[in-house]
Amino acid sequence: MTGRRPIRSTSPDGPRGRSRATRTAALSAGALVACASLAAGCGVVPGATGGSGDDGPITVMTWAPQDTGATNKPGMPALAQAYARSVNAQGGLGGRKLNVLTCNDHNDSVDAAKCARRAVKENAVAVVGSYSQHADSFFPVLEGARIPYIGGYGLTNTEFTSPLSYPVNGGQPALLAGLGSALADSCGPVTLVRPDTIAGDQLPPLLDSGLVSGGHERSHDQRAAEDATSYDDQAGQALAREGTGRAEAGCVVPVLGDRTGTFMDSFRRAREDHPDVRTATVLGSVDQTTVNASGGASGPYEGAYVTGWYPSVGDPAWDGLKKLIKEQAFGDNDVDAADAGVQTTWIAYTVFRQVVESLGDGEVSADTVRRALDDGLEVGTGGLTPDLRWTFAGKLASVGFPRLVNAEVTLQVVREGRLVAAREGAVDTTKTLQNADVA
Repeated sequence: MTGRRPIRSTSPDGPRGRSRATRTAALSAGALVACASLAAGCGVVPGATGGSGDDGPITVMTWAPQDTGATNKPGMPALAQAYARSVNAQGGLGGRKLNVLTCNDHNDSVDAAKCARRAVKENAVAVVGSYSQHADSFFPVLEGARIPYIGGYGLTNTEFTSPLSYPVNGGQPALLAGLGSALADSCGPVTLVRPDTIAGDQLPPLLDSGLVSGGHERSHDQRAAEDATSYDDQAGQALAREGTGRAEAGCVVPVLGDRTGTFMDSFRRAREDHPDVRTATVLGSVDQTTVNASGGASGPYEGAYVTGWYPSVGDPAWDGLKKLIKEQAFGDNDVDAADAGVQTTWIAYTVFRQVVESLGDGEVSADTVRRALDDGLEVGTGGLTPDLRWTFAGKLASVGFPRLVNAEVTLQVVREGRLVAAREGAVDTTKTLQNADVA
C-alpha cells in the first residue's frame, strides 16, 4: 500500500453509552444459569474456587503456545511471571502474594483443556492475559468452575460472547474490520490468506465488513496450512489473482500469525512479475522485527498498512511495562515491549490488580473477582485503551459480540522500513462491526 489516498474513518463514537440488547442479555443470563448448573453437576462448589484468606496467596494462570510449528507466544507467560516478581517484591496485592501459574497449550485443543483443568485444580481465581485458539476446549472447563478469563488475546469469537470473558481489546474482529476500512479506498481486488483452522474460518467476514462499509467488493478467501515451511503455491495463486490488469492494483492480506513471515518470503520471490500488488496485515502477524527480517525499506512490507489495538510502543503510556521488563525480565528475549501478546498481558494484569484492589480486605476468589467485574467496575489502563467496563447491553451484542467493549484500533504503515503511525489516535470500528456477517 502506498497511502496515496485518504483513509475513510469509521464512527468516532466510543464504545461507551451502549443501548440495551434485551435478547442478548436474556441469552447471557441463561448462559450464566447454565454455568452455575454445570458447576454444581461437576462437584465444584460455587464461590470456593481460588478463595483466599485475609493474607493467603492469590493464584492466577496465564497460558500460551510455545515450542510449536505454528504461532508461539512465550512472552505472555514470561511477562506474567515478571509481573508477579515485581508485585511480590513490593508486598503483593493488598498484602497477598501473587502466585502465577503458567501453561503451554501447544496450539492443541487437548492441551488447552488440560491447562484449564489445571487452573481449576490449583484454585486459580482467574486466567489472565492468555492466548489460545481452542476456545471450544477451554471455555467449557472455565465456565463449569466459574473462573473468569481476563484479557485473552482475542483470537476467537467465544472470547466476545462467553459470560466469563472480559476482553481488553477488540481482538481479530476489530483489527480486520479496521484494516478492511483502510483498504477499501485504495485497493483493487483483495485476497485474504489465512489459516485453514476453525479460528481462521472466522476471519473473512470480519475483513469483509470493513471492505463493504467502504463500498468495496468482498475479499477472496484463500486458506493455507498454519504450520507450512513454504507458501510458494499460495503466493503464486494470490499474485495471479491480484495482478489482473485492473485500474487499481490488488492487495494481499496475509494473517498467518508467526507464519506470516514465511509467507512473505515466498511472496517476495514470486512478486517480481507483479510489482504493483501491495500487502497489508494485522499486528500479531507482523511487527518491527518481522519488517526488519524481510528487508526493511526494500522488503515486501514497505507501504503496507498494519492495524493494531494499542498506541505505538514509543508512547509514554508504555513506560510502566518497559520499566517492569528492565527490572524483572532483563535479558529475556521472549519479553518484548513491542509484542502485542506481551502488551495484552500487561493490560490484563493492570485490570486484575484494580479488581483485587476494589475488593479491599475481602475474600479474593473466582466468584468475588467475577462479581466485581459484572457489577460494573470500570478500570483504567493509563491511556492504553479506553476505560473498560463489561456489560451485556453493548452496541455489538446484536451482532454476537456482547463482551466486545473496546472496538478501537490504531493504524500504522511501514514507511522507509519503520512501522509508524498512519494517523493520530485510534479509530472506532463499532459501526463497521455492527454490519459484519458473522452469523
